[in-house]
Amino acid sequence: MTSMSDNRPLSLVPPHGGEVVDLLVGDQRRRELLQLSRDLPDLTLSVRQLCDLELLLCGGFSPLRGFLGRDDYEGVVRDMRLSDGTLWPIPIALGVDEATAEPLSEGGSVALRDAEGVLVAVLHVEERWAPDREADARAVFGTADPGHPGVDLLLNRSGTINLSGRLEGLQLPPHYDYRRLRHTPAELRQWARKRGWQKIVAFQTRNPMHRAHFELTLRAARDLQANLLIHPVVGRTQPGDLDHFTRVRCYEAILGRFPQPTVKLSLLPLSMRMGGPREALWHAIIRKNYGASHFIVGRDHASPRPPAGGEPYYGPYDAQDLLREHSAELGIEMVPFREFVYVEAKDEYLPSDEVPDGTAALRLSGTELRRRLAEGRSIPEWFTFPEVADELRRRHPPAAQRGLTLFFTGLSGAGKSTLANALQIKLLEVGDRPVTLLDGDIVRKNLSSELGFSREHRDLNVQRIGFVASEITKNRGIAICAPIAPYDGVRRDVRRMVEQVGTFLLIHVSTPLDVCEQRDRKGLYAKARAGVVKNFTGISDPYEEPTDAELVLDTSQRSVSAAVQDILLLLERRNFLPIQHQ
Repeated sequence: MTSMSDNRPLSLVPPHGGEVVDLLVGDQRRRELLQLSRDLPDLTLSVRQLCDLELLLCGGFSPLRGFLGRDDYEGVVRDMRLSDGTLWPIPIALGVDEATAEPLSEGGSVALRDAEGVLVAVLHVEERWAPDREADARAVFGTADPGHPGVDLLLNRSGTINLSGRLEGLQLPPHYDYRRLRHTPAELRQWARKRGWQKIVAFQTRNPMHRAHFELTLRAARDLQANLLIHPVVGRTQPGDLDHFTRVRCYEAILGRFPQPTVKLSLLPLSMRMGGPREALWHAIIRKNYGASHFIVGRDHASPRPPAGGEPYYGPYDAQDLLREHSAELGIEMVPFREFVYVEAKDEYLPSDEVPDGTAALRLSGTELRRRLAEGRSIPEWFTFPEVADELRRRHPPAAQRGLTLFFTGLSGAGKSTLANALQIKLLEVGDRPVTLLDGDIVRKNLSSELGFSREHRDLNVQRIGFVASEITKNRGIAICAPIAPYDGVRRDVRRMVEQVGTFLLIHVSTPLDVCEQRDRKGLYAKARAGVVKNFTGISDPYEEPTDAELVLDTSQRSVSAAVQDILLLLERRNFLPIQHQ
C-alpha cells in the first residue's frame, strides 16, 4: 500500500508513470475500521460517487489519493492542474447536501457505504467547503447548460458542500456481474507482464462495437504492432445509453473475431461526465494507470448529444487536439482516428479521408439503427456483425413489444384522469400488453397517503409514480400516469428514470385555468382563492408548463374521443401499436 506518512497533499502520489495508488488497508486495520464504523455517521454513496470511490481505492485515478481538497479542486477546475502542477483535468469531489454535511465536522470521520449498506471506506474529514457549481461547470465543461449531462450532474446532483480528507478503503465495492472481466490496474498490469505485452493500445467505448469499431481497433493494433485492450465503461454513462449488460454481451460476441493472443476485454467502473476534450485527457490518464501505452481517440470523443436544434458542445476533433498537446507530459501516445466508412466497391472499411474520389461510402447513423430496431427491419451485415445485431434485437425488440410510460401532466380539472381512463380502455382493447393506470388520486391513497402538498412532498409523490412506472416499463408493460406534476425538474427526473429502461412520452393537458375552475366539482379552486386550501397549483402555487411534451392537448377544444385518438395516432407514428393482420 502506498505510504501516507509524507507531507504531500493527500490527493497526490508521484507524477504520471509511478506505481498506482492502493488505498485498501490490511486485515488488522480493516478490523479496527469495522469496529470504529459502528459509532460513525453513515454516508450512502450515489452510483457516480461509488464509481469514483472504487477507482480512487484501486488506483485507477492515480495519482489521486482521495477526493480532492479545495486547493487541488480549484486548480483542476481553473488550470487542469493539481496544486503541485500535476496534470489532472476532471475534478473528483465528494459532494453532499447541507443537511448531510451538518454532522460531518472537520476532524471527524464518516463511514462510506453502498446502497445496500456495505461499508466500503472510511473518510477522515479534513476539509468541507461550498464550491461555486455554476462557475465550475463553465470552466470544466465550457457551458452551464443543464442539458449537458455533466453539467446537470454537477449542478443538480452533486450537493452543495464538498468533503475531503484521508481515505481508508476496507474493500472495493462488490460486483456480482462479469467478475471474470473486472480487473484493478495492478491486476491488469500483472496479467500483461506475464504475457510479455509491452505495447498496449486501449480502446474506450460506452456503445456496442460495430464493424467500424472492429476495423478501427484492428487497424490501430496492426499499425502499431501492439496488443489491444478493449476497455469499455460499465459505470454511469450518458442517459439513454444502452445498458452495460447488453453491451458486454455484444463485446463478448465479437471477441472471437480478433486474433486471440493479442486482445483483452476488461471492464472499467467509470462514471463518465461527457466532458469532451478534458474527458479525453482523463481517459488517457486512467488507461495509462491500467497499463496502456497508446490510447485511441476518435471523432467526438466523450461528447454528449447536442441540445435539440443546437450546436454540438465541442468540435469533432477538439479532444484529439487537447490530448495531442499533452500526450508527451502524460507519457501515453494518442492514436487519432477519423470517421470509418464502408466502401462497398472494395468491401472494406476505410477512414473517410482515404476513400477515393467518386467512390460511394456507406454509413448508418444511430438514428437509423434505432429506427430499424423499432420497426423490426433488417440491419445490414456491413454495418454490424450478426451476433451483435441479435443482441441488440433482444434488448430492443420492435416498439410494439417494448415497455412504455404515458405521463399526463396538467392543472387540476384539465381532464388528465378522464383521458387516462379512456386511453387505458382503448389499449386494453388492443390487448397486446398489460396496462396499468397510476392516477394521481389513486396513488395518493395507496402509495403516498402520508405525504402533504409541500413542494418536497409533491416531488416525492411524483418520484414514486415514476419509479413504479419505470418498473412496469422495464417489464414491457404500459404505464399510464396522471398526476398534476407541476414542477419541470421532477418531470425530467422521471423521464430520465423511465428512459433507462424504455420509452417515455409526456402529454401536457393544457386546458386553460378558467375552464378548469368551471369544471371543479369539489370547489377546491374556490377554497384556494379564499385561502382555505394552501399551496394549490395554479392559484397559490405555480404550474411550470413543460417545453418537452411529445403531445399537447386542450380538452376545452377537443372531445375526449378526439383527444384519445390524437394519442393513439402518436403511438402509431412511434410504432407502438401492433400491426393488425387481416
